[in-house]
Amino acid sequence: MATTKKVAKISKKTVEANPKTLDQLQKDLLNMQKDLAEAKRGHKLGELTNPRVITNTRKDIARLHTAIAAAQRNQPKEDK
Repeated sequence: MATTKKVAKISKKTVEANPKTLDQLQKDLLNMQKDLAEAKRGHKLGELTNPRVITNTRKDIARLHTAIAAAQRNQPKEDK
């Protein structure tokens, strides 16, 4: 039997309603990228029962990239 890993879905409203720090967003991004790699590996081996997980994870990664870019724009610039 194939084992499946439950992937947390990040919706657009969640990103807007729950502001996170830049470090938290980057940690979430790394975790999502690891989840995507694991899902792709499972799909190649035939262990993944729902291949839509890959698409949803890719979209969540894109949302995180957007949130990170917005957080970087909103950070005050430091003088060098």
